[in-house]
Amino acid sequence: METEPLLTGSTDQRSVDYGFRSGNPPKARRLSYSATGHSCYVDWGDEALSIQQAVVFIEDAIQYRSINHRVDSRSLWLYRWYYSRIYQWGLGAVIALILALAFIEKPSSLTATSDPRYKLPHWEPPCGLTESIEMVCFMVFALDLTLKIYLIGWDEFRKNKWLIGYMVVLAGSVIDWTLSLSMFCEEHLRIRRLLRPFFLLQNSSLMKKTLKCIKRTLPEIASVILLLALHLCLFTMFGMLLFSKGEDPEKNEEWRIYFRNFPQSLTSLLVLLTTANNPDVMIPAYSLNRGYSIFFILFSGFGTYFLMNLLTAIIYNQFRGYLLMSVQTSILRRRLGIRAAFEVLCSSAQGASCSAENETGVKVETVLQVMRLVQMKSYYRRAVVTKAQQLSGGSITREAFQILFDELDKDRIEEHPPLPEYSSPFLQKLQFIFSHYYVTVVGNLIALANMLCICVLLLVESDKPVSERDDYVFEVVNCFFIVLYLLEMLLKIFAFGWRGYVSYRNNIFDGLMTIILLVLQISIFATYKYPYPHWLSLWEMVRLVNMLIIFRFLRVIPTIKLMSLVASTLVDLVKNLRAFAGILVVVYYIFAVLGIWLFEGAIPAPGNASLITNSSTANFSMECGTYEQLGYWPNNFDDFASTLVLLYNIMVVNNWQVFIDAYSRYTTRWSMLYFVSWWLTSSVMWVNLFVALILESFIYKWDRSHTSSASEMENTRLQTTVQLMFREHIQEPTEEELMSQLHQHPHLNINQ
Repeated sequence: METEPLLTGSTDQRSVDYGFRSGNPPKARRLSYSATGHSCYVDWGDEALSIQQAVVFIEDAIQYRSINHRVDSRSLWLYRWYYSRIYQWGLGAVIALILALAFIEKPSSLTATSDPRYKLPHWEPPCGLTESIEMVCFMVFALDLTLKIYLIGWDEFRKNKWLIGYMVVLAGSVIDWTLSLSMFCEEHLRIRRLLRPFFLLQNSSLMKKTLKCIKRTLPEIASVILLLALHLCLFTMFGMLLFSKGEDPEKNEEWRIYFRNFPQSLTSLLVLLTTANNPDVMIPAYSLNRGYSIFFILFSGFGTYFLMNLLTAIIYNQFRGYLLMSVQTSILRRRLGIRAAFEVLCSSAQGASCSAENETGVKVETVLQVMRLVQMKSYYRRAVVTKAQQLSGGSITREAFQILFDELDKDRIEEHPPLPEYSSPFLQKLQFIFSHYYVTVVGNLIALANMLCICVLLLVESDKPVSERDDYVFEVVNCFFIVLYLLEMLLKIFAFGWRGYVSYRNNIFDGLMTIILLVLQISIFATYKYPYPHWLSLWEMVRLVNMLIIFRFLRVIPTIKLMSLVASTLVDLVKNLRAFAGILVVVYYIFAVLGIWLFEGAIPAPGNASLITNSSTANFSMECGTYEQLGYWPNNFDDFASTLVLLYNIMVVNNWQVFIDAYSRYTTRWSMLYFVSWWLTSSVMWVNLFVALILESFIYKWDRSHTSSASEMENTRLQTTVQLMFREHIQEPTEEELMSQLHQHPHLNINQ
């Protein structure tokens, strides 16, 4: 889980009570800490406290956290416990739990189907069940907020808008919870459900930075959106003039279906902007005169292929610029944390001042002692320790100390264990043969042959029902190839040794799939040897084996450089860009809650036509392409799960005009505002942001790997964090900037 800094504001905020006063700089520098808001000077002989402070500052630097927190011994222990894995995972689990309550709260999603024609009555939790879970979550959030306020101090808390918002949202949720219990859980609107995503947002610093960047990007794209709206309105009026109602009823199809009035015309062209109703919208007019196609081509060509792509370019450029500024702050935090660690260690070692004139540096033994206590990945710990041990002189200067931790920005090079040694010349020759790269190529060809065999057999028997298929042909083919897979795995283990074999990620995947296939094959032999009822038919077992064989074919990805690069980019997006997915979850959650409030039960089941209040809908015949004719009944706002699926279908924009039309008929035409707002938020804003991030991540990895071979890519793990993606565009903070930030620390006084 992503660790989140207690402070997310700008790092250049000045402290009122602490810090450097440029008017009267003292001649000597001293270091102190504040435990209760007042200055408490550190005994220079307290080396244990200095080491503890240095450990925490280095951990802050690793995680890009702010160092503006209390630095006394008790607070440092509490601070490290707060950012421990167990606490952060526990807090994340509580956030996930309170968000998941929407699936079981009224209206409950615990049914097999969301189709109102077949759905059984909802199971509704008794009053007090979900409310008790909520109160436990609120208590955890209250504890979390209390810890944050204590660790950063009251003065810093008053400057932090996110923490103030945290307190307000928590208090509002508790008030709404109390009102809900007082009404015996019969209220329709639960305001606190709309506030729950805030708990997810405030727990991620990168998510907050991303949200801030999105907010700053909105004014820049407003001009394009206005131009898009003008384009839409102008063509709407042109369309109403071109396709006005005539005397001949047979020539009024375009007017009747798409251009009857202004709202209908606007909706038709808005949907055409997303190409969801193309070419349906032009067919009635195009069948009368081919010249009418020019109107629709001009509208789509300029709107869809120019303005929408221009919007993507603007979002990419502006968002990238604001994100770059945010990443600049993160890099400053890393350098500041490293510098603060050096200052406390150097000052403790010298007993007083640690200025450039009399700086003696930090002992290597002290740095090694600190590194043993720092929580970080073992690979980078070894790299920093090895580099420190190589320094001569017994002490580390300020510049050398900073260079030590440049290892954090480097790619991880995996070192494979040495090959096992065999005394027999014959075994040595076999080892040389089976450790060669071409063995993997032959294995890929065998996997391809297996795929082709499965494809041919499926084509030959595609028209046969399951009962008439020859499962034994599949079984013989699969058995033959599984033996080859097992042989390949054993030969590689012989050549590389067990530790060498599992040191390759591709071999781990390949070996795991081979073992699973072997176990399934043995299970088939053991199961169908005896004539008793089986829990799975032979065809189902063979089908499962074939699916795993197809999945195993993914082993070819690492051996093809471009394919490996694309796959690793997708994996890095999942691992390192979780904040952007988190914001999408927040947006989905908010729109889902609003959708349930507005449209729950709006479309009744076909047998409940008496419940329809809209007279135009009551007399509506099931026309082709409508919600009723297409059987879109499971897509509704009747519970939280079905709402999420419906919002996804609208985000994809395929046939989303069907939902606009249906809910406009069953409720009111103003419902269109909800669907258009969701389309702008998800499909226009979010999808374009995601495309921008994919481009940035892919270009970054391509630039760093175009000189490497596929085998080198296998051994190198490129660090694709958001900070490193923009690393080459970021300026290093100067010595004056670092010292200025240290002087402004609210709990650590460094005076010159």
